[in-house]
Amino acid sequence: MKPVRTRFAPSPTGYLHIGGARTALFSWAYARRHGGQFILRIEDTDVARSTPEAVQAILDGMHWLALDHDEGPFYQMQRMDRYKAVIQEMLAEGTAYHCYTTREELDALRAEQEARKEKPRYDGRWRPEEGKALPPVPAGQTPVIRFRNPVGGVVAWDDQVKGRIEIANAELDDLIIARADGTPTYNFCVCVDDWDMGITHVIRGDDHVNNTPRQINILQALGAEVPTYAHLSMILGDDGAKLSKRHGAVSVMQYDDDGFLQEAVINYLARLGWSHGDDEVFSRKQFVEWFDLDHITASAAQFNTEKLLWLNQHYMKQLPAADLAARVKPRLAKQGVETNAAVSLEKAVALYVDRCNTLNALADAVAVFYRPVELDPAVLAQHLTEESLPALRDFAAGIATVDWQIPAISALIKECIGKHGLKMPKLAMPLRVLLTGHAQTPSVDAVVELIGREGVLAALQKNL
Repeated sequence: MKPVRTRFAPSPTGYLHIGGARTALFSWAYARRHGGQFILRIEDTDVARSTPEAVQAILDGMHWLALDHDEGPFYQMQRMDRYKAVIQEMLAEGTAYHCYTTREELDALRAEQEARKEKPRYDGRWRPEEGKALPPVPAGQTPVIRFRNPVGGVVAWDDQVKGRIEIANAELDDLIIARADGTPTYNFCVCVDDWDMGITHVIRGDDHVNNTPRQINILQALGAEVPTYAHLSMILGDDGAKLSKRHGAVSVMQYDDDGFLQEAVINYLARLGWSHGDDEVFSRKQFVEWFDLDHITASAAQFNTEKLLWLNQHYMKQLPAADLAARVKPRLAKQGVETNAAVSLEKAVALYVDRCNTLNALADAVAVFYRPVELDPAVLAQHLTEESLPALRDFAAGIATVDWQIPAISALIKECIGKHGLKMPKLAMPLRVLLTGHAQTPSVDAVVELIGREGVLAALQKNL
């Protein structure tokens, strides 16, 4: 069997979004699973819409997802001489021909066909046929070049996701493969690239299904081997509608900006339209070992933001505290928050990670330990009552000498509430407010231990 060679071929007319990232992931994983090569190709022939910024956004997204390519990136605009040479060969072999039909003639043809309720299509007036007299070549008219599509029979392929697909050649007209200015068109360039790069498997979105019969016919005309195709169904938003920006069809890098881990995004993308039994959580290594085309669903996948958040928190909780702190620290710096030795960032993130499902949320939560505490008078009045003050003062006196360990701090809290006949919230809630400005925190003894003796004493002495 030939070595597997897959490709990801985005157009640089925008960012790398979730749909494109899933295509890239599946193509990458299939190559890795079979010990093959993964090729990155930038299809930048749409000069009006392609931008260097979009190219960089694609490269940045691929790098963040760690989808490493073995060859490329190849740029179609740098391969123009090759495309034009192939077109000249096709003209010589009779599999392509010059067409001098004007835009006005095509518009009139379309109007006539629509009036007859026919499918609009080129009528082949400049297609060479044995015994056919072609119109005189108009003076000064620059032709386009069309592919001489087969007339009879069908073009068929066994799609690895959608099953057998057959299209009658009678449904396909003669595709323009080079514009009047000589620029090759998308469908033609794709064929030459897949041929030259030896692509064995094309894994792409099902918006390309209509292109596939045309591309198969061109490849066969070139004498090239036709790849195996797998067309991935679309991704829907949480509400079942087509995925849009409001659902999460944003740049992959936005997920990084929003505090998602690359590991979580990869795991989540893998489950968008593919499954391995009931497994929901798995490593990149496991995914590569398990991935196949047989278990890609033919139905649309549905984006689920809650599941992505759940996965993200799962992966955050698996990280060593030092690694988690290293990922949170630059997010604090973006807020203008500088950490210090008085409060261990590693301990802070470990304490709060169970309450946060993104790195940004975790940064927001632990920032309180590195900023001056802002006390809301209404919240303070609600919790700092005459009933709680005596116990708080006893606690403040006790922490000056208590062993600075969570069990000892916990014992001191229980001693103070027992002495004054209080329930835990009567001491814990005002303590949380005084130390962090928030009534809701993780276990109060752990918060006290984290802040440190000097910090706790300073906060209590200032407000009691």
